[in-house]
Amino acid sequence: MDEQIALMEAFDRTEVRLAGHGARDIAVLQEALAEVEDTLAADMYGTGAVIEEFQAEMAEVLGKECSVFFPSGTMAQQIALRIWSDREGSRRVAYHPLCHLEIHEQDGLKELHHLEPLLLGGRDRLITLDDVKNMGPGIACLLLELPQREIGGQLPAYTELEAISAYCREQGIRLHLDGARLFEVLPYYGKTAAEVCGLFDSVYISFYKGIGGIAGAVLAGSRDFTEESKIWKRRHGGDLISLYPYIVPARYYYKQRIGRMSEYYEQAKELAALFNSCHKVSTLPEVPVSNMFHIHFALSREQLAPVLMGIYNETGIGLTPRLKPIGENSCYYELNIGDVYGGVSGPALREAFRLLDERLKQL
Repeated sequence: MDEQIALMEAFDRTEVRLAGHGARDIAVLQEALAEVEDTLAADMYGTGAVIEEFQAEMAEVLGKECSVFFPSGTMAQQIALRIWSDREGSRRVAYHPLCHLEIHEQDGLKELHHLEPLLLGGRDRLITLDDVKNMGPGIACLLLELPQREIGGQLPAYTELEAISAYCREQGIRLHLDGARLFEVLPYYGKTAAEVCGLFDSVYISFYKGIGGIAGAVLAGSRDFTEESKIWKRRHGGDLISLYPYIVPARYYYKQRIGRMSEYYEQAKELAALFNSCHKVSTLPEVPVSNMFHIHFALSREQLAPVLMGIYNETGIGLTPRLKPIGENSCYYELNIGDVYGGVSGPALREAFRLLDERLKQL
C-alpha cells in the first residue's frame, strides 16, 4: 500500500487529532442552526436581515464602511483586484510568488480578468518595503497576505507593514489585504482587526479557517467599492438566491471562537517547542506568530510515515494525515491549532513526542 494512503488510514483510526476544531461535517451546520430561531427569514439575492446584519457587523469589526458576504475568498479577491485595476487604469497587480491567486486558482485572475501579476520578492521570504519600492511603474494594486501561509505563516514586523502602507498611499498604489487568517495574527501584533485593516484599502477575511465555519468570506472597504463588488459578485455567479446556510455558521462560530485566538496562539507556541525538541524536526517559524506553522522533517516521506503510523497506533494521537515531500530527504506538513488541542491529555502528548524523538534518533 502507498505510504501516504496508509498514513491517512492510520490517522483516521486515531482518537485525538492535534489540529483544527474537529471534523467540518454536517454537525457543524446542525450546531449552528440549533441556536437560530425558527422564524429567521432567508436572505434573497444579497438582501434580508440575516445577511445585511452580518455584513454590517463585520464592517464594524474591520473598521470599514461596508462589507459584502461572498461564497468564496477566491471570488472575493479576484473581484477586489479587478476593481482596483479598472479604477487605476492598469492591468498590473503585484503579490507574493506563493500567493493563493498564483498557485491555487488555475490562473483565474489572468483568464477571467486578464490581469498581469508581478510576482514580488522571493518564494522563501516575505515581501519587504524595498521590494515594494522597486516594483516599477504602473502597479494598480499590491496584495499582502497576513500571515504568508505557504512559508509557514510568517509575518512582517508591524512597523514594516505601516511603512509599506504609507509608501503605497504616497504613490497612489491600492493596498489589498488577504486576511484569510487575519483574526489569528492579532494576538501577535497586539492590534485590533480595525487597526490592521486601517492600513489597507480593501480587506478579505475567511470564515472556514480559524473561525471553523462551512464556507464563505467577507470583502470590506468603502461603500462605493463594496457596491461595485456586488455587481461583480452577480457576474461571477456568486449572488446565490440564499447564502444563509453559510452565514449562520459563520456568525455562530465567529462568536464562539474570536475570543480564543490568543489561546490558540499560545498553544501553537507550546506545541512548536515540543516539535523543535525532537531529533530531525524543526518548525517554520521556529516560534509561531499565529495558530498556524509548518513542521519540517530531515527525512523522506517514505522514512517518516512508518514512524508516525507506529506512534498513532500506540498512543491514539494523530499528528497529520499527509506529508508533502520537499526534496529527496525532507518533507513537511502544515498545522493549525483550534479547539481540539485543548482537550488533549498532557501526559499522552508528552509520551507521543518522547516516542517521536526516540525513533527519529534511530534513523
